[in-house]
Amino acid sequence: MKSFKILLAASVLALSTTTAFAQGVGTWSDASQQQSGGVGSQILNNQINLQTNWSNLTGSVDTVGGDVVVQGNAGGNMVDVTTMNDTRVNNNQYVGPNATIGSNVAVDVNNVAGSVGITNQAICNGANVSTDPILTAVKSNQACHATDPYSEINTNISNIGGNAVVQGSALGNSFQADSNAPNFPIVSRQLNNSGVVSNVNANVFNAAGTVGLSSSAVGNTSQIIHYSTN
Repeated sequence: MKSFKILLAASVLALSTTTAFAQGVGTWSDASQQQSGGVGSQILNNQINLQTNWSNLTGSVDTVGGDVVVQGNAGGNMVDVTTMNDTRVNNNQYVGPNATIGSNVAVDVNNVAGSVGITNQAICNGANVSTDPILTAVKSNQACHATDPYSEINTNISNIGGNAVVQGSALGNSFQADSNAPNFPIVSRQLNNSGVVSNVNANVFNAAGTVGLSSSAVGNTSQIIHYSTN
């Protein structure tokens, strides 16, 4: 029987406010980012979201011979960068004060032979950079002024032959970077000026396997992995 595995990692939490963000979107320049001799990738990402982003998912699932997976998601600005050469990234993401970002998941699941996984996430700004070159230089500026990245799950789960995992999360700003480049300078700035809320209401009955419930609300999170080049 298949098992359900979930890894939830929030590596760095930062809730401080820096005056650098007080000027608005907060773009900044670096001469070294403009002088690459035409080699490799230069990525300039500027994203501004001023409106509401909302997701609703409702459903009922009964009598399934395999697994059941339910996923909800809402986001303001997202960018994913993957390269295999020298890379310079300048990322600027801004969500305005009139934006509301939220995701609701309401689902009932009954009589499942396998496992059940229900996840829901609301995120204001998200950036991921993954490279395998000689040089990777990243500058990331994220500012979230949304009303509330809001995530909610309401579920009833019963008569499960495997595992039951329910996970809700809400994030203001998220930044992730990984590289095996010998030179890997990073400057990351994050400002969260929003209410971040995650609610999970779950009832689980008669599960043959493991039951896991989790809920997290994080203002700013960063994860940076520098692989060994030896």
